Amino acid sequence: MSKKSTPAIVKPEGLEKVLLHACCAPCSTAIVEWLKNNSLKPTIFYYNPNIFPKEEYDKRRDESRRHAEMNGIDWIEGEWDHEEWKKAVEGHEHDAERQGRCQICFNLRMKKAAEKAKELGIDTFTTTLASSRWKNLDQVNAAGAKAEAETDGTSFWAQNWRKGGLQERRNTLIKEGNFYNQLYCGCEYSMRTKDDDIDKNLPK
Repeated sequence: MSKKSTPAIVKPEGLEKVLLHACCAPCSTAIVEWLKNNSLKPTIFYYNPNIFPKEEYDKRRDESRRHAEMNGIDWIEGEWDHEEWKKAVEGHEHDAERQGRCQICFNLRMKKAAEKAKELGIDTFTTTLASSRWKNLDQVNAAGAKAEAETDGTSFWAQNWRKGGLQERRNTLIKEGNFYNQLYCGCEYSMRTKDDDIDKNLPK
Protein backbone atom coordinates (compact mmCIF):
# COMPACT_ATOMS: atom_id res chain seq x y z
CA MET A 1 0.00 0.00 0.00
CA SER A 2 1.55 3.29 -1.11
CA LYS A 3 1.72 6.29 1.16
CA LYS A 4 -0.41 9.30 0.33
CA SER A 5 1.62 12.09 -1.17
CA THR A 6 1.60 15.49 0.49
CA PRO A 7 -0.42 18.02 -1.54
CA ALA A 8 1.51 20.89 -3.11
CA ILE A 9 -0.50 23.43 -1.11
CA VAL A 10 -1.31 22.64 2.50
CA LYS A 11 -4.13 24.59 4.13
CA PRO A 12 -3.54 25.17 7.86
CA GLU A 13 -6.04 23.22 9.94
CA GLY A 14 -9.11 25.20 10.98
CA LEU A 15 -8.20 28.22 8.87
CA GLU A 16 -11.13 30.32 7.63
CA LYS A 17 -9.70 33.81 7.05
CA VAL A 18 -6.33 34.96 5.82
CA LEU A 19 -4.65 38.30 5.18
CA LEU A 20 -2.94 38.14 1.80
CA HIS A 21 -0.15 40.65 1.37
CA ALA A 22 -0.23 41.39 -2.36
CA CYS A 23 2.57 42.88 -4.42
CA CYS A 24 0.43 43.14 -7.56
CA ALA A 25 -2.66 41.79 -9.30
CA PRO A 26 -0.87 39.21 -11.51
CA CYS A 27 0.76 37.48 -8.54
CA SER A 28 -2.56 37.49 -6.65
CA THR A 29 -4.78 35.94 -9.33
CA ALA A 30 -4.23 32.20 -8.92
CA ILE A 31 -3.68 32.46 -5.16
CA VAL A 32 -6.99 34.23 -4.56
CA GLU A 33 -8.77 31.71 -6.78
CA TRP A 34 -7.24 28.82 -4.82
CA LEU A 35 -8.13 30.38 -1.47
CA LYS A 36 -11.74 30.92 -2.48
CA ASN A 37 -12.01 27.43 -3.97
CA ASN A 38 -10.81 26.03 -0.65
CA SER A 39 -13.39 27.81 1.51
CA LEU A 40 -11.08 30.58 2.68
CA LYS A 41 -11.91 34.26 2.92
CA PRO A 42 -8.93 36.39 1.86
CA THR A 43 -8.43 40.07 2.59
CA ILE A 44 -5.88 41.71 0.33
CA PHE A 45 -3.37 44.06 1.95
CA TYR A 46 -1.58 46.11 -0.66
CA TYR A 47 1.54 47.45 1.06
CA ASN A 48 4.49 48.11 -1.24
CA PRO A 49 6.49 51.25 -0.40
CA ASN A 50 9.35 49.87 -2.50
CA ILE A 51 7.57 50.54 -5.79
CA PHE A 52 8.97 53.43 -7.82
CA PRO A 53 8.07 55.80 -9.39
CA LYS A 54 4.71 56.89 -7.97
CA GLU A 55 3.04 56.47 -11.36
CA GLU A 56 4.11 52.83 -11.39
CA TYR A 57 2.87 52.39 -7.83
CA ASP A 58 -0.52 53.86 -8.73
CA LYS A 59 -0.86 51.62 -11.76
CA ARG A 60 -0.12 48.45 -9.79
CA ARG A 61 -2.34 49.59 -6.91
CA ASP A 62 -5.29 50.25 -9.19
CA GLU A 63 -4.92 46.86 -10.85
CA SER A 64 -4.75 45.13 -7.47
CA ARG A 65 -7.90 46.92 -6.36
CA ARG A 66 -9.66 46.03 -9.62
CA HIS A 67 -8.71 42.38 -9.12
CA ALA A 68 -10.15 42.41 -5.60
CA GLU A 69 -13.37 44.01 -6.81
CA MET A 70 -13.71 41.39 -9.54
CA ASN A 71 -13.49 38.71 -6.86
CA GLY A 72 -15.73 40.44 -4.31
CA ILE A 73 -13.09 40.47 -1.57
CA ASP A 74 -11.90 43.15 0.84
CA TRP A 75 -8.92 45.25 -0.23
CA ILE A 76 -6.81 47.52 1.99
CA GLU A 77 -4.03 49.89 0.98
CA GLY A 78 -1.04 50.50 3.22
CA GLU A 79 0.86 53.77 3.17
CA TRP A 80 3.23 54.43 0.27
CA ASP A 81 6.26 55.95 1.98
CA HIS A 82 9.07 55.42 -0.46
CA GLU A 83 11.45 57.71 1.39
CA GLU A 84 11.09 55.62 4.55
CA TRP A 85 11.75 52.51 2.46
CA LYS A 86 14.89 54.07 0.95
CA LYS A 87 16.21 54.86 4.43
CA ALA A 88 15.62 51.24 5.45
CA VAL A 89 17.70 49.87 2.57
CA GLU A 90 20.37 52.57 2.71
CA GLY A 91 23.79 51.09 2.05
CA HIS A 92 22.33 48.27 -0.03
CA GLU A 93 21.60 50.23 -3.18
CA HIS A 94 24.17 48.27 -5.19
CA ASP A 95 23.13 44.84 -3.94
CA ALA A 96 22.17 42.35 -6.61
CA GLU A 97 18.64 40.99 -6.59
CA ARG A 98 18.00 38.32 -3.91
CA GLN A 99 20.66 39.77 -1.62
CA GLY A 100 20.56 42.00 1.47
CA ARG A 101 18.33 44.76 0.10
CA CYS A 102 15.60 42.30 -0.78
CA GLN A 103 15.70 40.76 2.69
CA ILE A 104 15.32 44.17 4.33
CA CYS A 105 12.46 44.99 1.97
CA PHE A 106 10.66 41.72 2.71
CA ASN A 107 11.17 42.18 6.46
CA LEU A 108 9.59 45.63 6.33
CA ARG A 109 6.58 44.55 4.29
CA MET A 110 5.90 41.35 6.26
CA LYS A 111 6.08 43.24 9.55
CA LYS A 112 3.40 45.65 8.33
CA ALA A 113 1.32 42.73 7.08
CA ALA A 114 1.49 41.02 10.47
CA GLU A 115 0.52 44.24 12.23
CA LYS A 116 -2.43 44.75 9.86
CA ALA A 117 -3.58 41.16 10.37
CA LYS A 118 -3.51 41.64 14.14
CA GLU A 119 -5.40 44.94 13.82
CA LEU A 120 -8.12 43.23 11.79
CA GLY A 121 -8.34 40.20 14.06
CA ILE A 122 -7.08 37.86 11.36
CA ASP A 123 -4.71 35.30 12.85
CA THR A 124 -2.94 34.18 9.69
CA PHE A 125 -1.11 36.12 7.00
CA THR A 126 0.70 35.08 3.85
CA THR A 127 2.17 36.83 0.80
CA THR A 128 2.13 36.74 -2.97
CA LEU A 129 5.89 37.35 -2.86
CA ALA A 130 6.16 33.58 -2.50
CA SER A 131 4.61 33.12 -5.93
CA SER A 132 7.32 34.79 -7.97
CA ARG A 133 10.15 32.71 -9.42
CA TRP A 134 12.28 35.87 -9.31
CA LYS A 135 12.18 35.94 -5.49
CA ASN A 136 14.25 33.90 -3.05
CA LEU A 137 11.65 31.83 -1.20
CA ASP A 138 13.95 31.37 1.80
CA GLN A 139 14.18 35.16 2.17
CA VAL A 140 10.40 35.53 1.95
CA ASN A 141 9.80 32.82 4.55
CA ALA A 142 12.48 34.24 6.86
CA ALA A 143 10.76 37.64 6.71
CA GLY A 144 7.38 36.09 7.47
CA ALA A 145 8.74 34.10 10.40
CA LYS A 146 10.45 37.20 11.79
CA ALA A 147 7.23 39.22 11.55
CA GLU A 148 5.27 36.44 13.25
CA ALA A 149 7.79 36.29 16.11
CA GLU A 150 7.59 40.05 16.59
CA THR A 151 3.79 40.31 16.40
CA ASP A 152 1.84 38.45 19.08
CA GLY A 153 -1.25 36.59 17.98
CA THR A 154 -0.23 36.18 14.35
CA SER A 155 0.86 33.19 12.30
CA PHE A 156 2.71 33.29 9.00
CA TRP A 157 1.56 30.78 6.40
CA ALA A 158 4.80 29.82 4.67
CA GLN A 159 3.63 28.44 1.36
CA ASN A 160 5.29 28.07 -2.02
CA TRP A 161 2.52 29.56 -4.17
CA ARG A 162 4.26 28.48 -7.36
CA LYS A 163 3.22 24.87 -6.75
CA GLY A 164 0.05 22.95 -7.50
CA GLY A 165 -0.30 24.31 -11.03
CA LEU A 166 -0.75 27.87 -9.77
CA GLN A 167 2.08 29.25 -11.89
CA GLU A 168 0.37 28.05 -15.07
CA ARG A 169 -3.06 29.12 -13.84
CA ARG A 170 -1.66 32.58 -13.06
CA ASN A 171 -0.69 33.09 -16.69
CA THR A 172 -4.19 32.16 -17.84
CA LEU A 173 -5.90 34.47 -15.35
CA ILE A 174 -3.65 37.41 -16.27
CA LYS A 175 -4.80 37.11 -19.86
CA GLU A 176 -8.45 36.64 -18.93
CA GLY A 177 -8.43 39.70 -16.67
CA ASN A 178 -6.21 41.73 -18.99
CA PHE A 179 -4.07 42.71 -16.02
CA TYR A 180 -1.05 44.95 -16.31
CA ASN A 181 2.01 42.72 -15.90
CA GLN A 182 5.06 44.74 -14.84
CA LEU A 183 8.58 44.06 -16.08
CA TYR A 184 10.58 44.72 -12.90
CA CYS A 185 10.20 43.99 -9.20
CA GLY A 186 9.34 47.50 -8.12
CA CYS A 187 12.13 49.64 -6.73
CA GLU A 188 14.45 51.84 -8.76
CA TYR A 189 17.34 49.50 -8.03
CA SER A 190 15.53 46.52 -9.55
CA MET A 191 15.24 48.41 -12.84
CA ARG A 192 18.84 47.43 -13.52
CA THR A 193 19.49 44.65 -15.99
CA LYS A 194 22.44 42.28 -16.04
CA ASP A 195 23.67 44.03 -19.17
CA ASP A 196 23.89 47.48 -17.56
CA ASP A 197 27.50 48.64 -17.37
CA ILE A 198 26.48 51.93 -15.75
CA ASP A 199 23.61 52.03 -13.31
CA LYS A 200 21.66 55.12 -14.32
CA ASN A 201 19.04 54.61 -11.60
CA LEU A 202 21.32 55.04 -8.60
CA PRO A 203 21.91 58.46 -7.00
CA LYS A 204 25.24 60.02 -7.90
